[in-house]
Amino acid sequence: MNNRKRKKLPKRLAAAAGDGRVGLLQRLLAQGADPGARDPDGATPLYLAAVQGENRCAELLLAAGASPNAESRGWRSGLPLAAATAKANLPLVELLLCHGADPHLRESGGGSALAWAQGWSDNTEERQAVLARLRNLTV
Repeated sequence: MNNRKRKKLPKRLAAAAGDGRVGLLQRLLAQGADPGARDPDGATPLYLAAVQGENRCAELLLAAGASPNAESRGWRSGLPLAAATAKANLPLVELLLCHGADPHLRESGGGSALAWAQGWSDNTEERQAVLARLRNLTV
């Protein structure tokens, strides 16, 4: 792969992860794309997958070595676990925790995944399940 194509890999990988394009994500990882490389805006592919609820993409990125604790920077800053929590995506919360996501880690804005969960104004069943899971970790 030439240098020009290699330079575009982080942007393409992030877009594939956020768009749920599993096949493309697999091909890019097979071509040597760094699963933790930030796109030009500072977002990690794992964070974008978490924000969009793309659990299969998150699974592939974690299996390829993406850090569950790497915070995105820039205008899309945040942690994958906080994003999964904000979406009340319990399967993704569990996946991230199994891969070492730190529930106590705070985003640059000061909030943690637990803070996101405790800040909800509505009490859906999914949100209560995520909150209960995170509370069990902090006892």
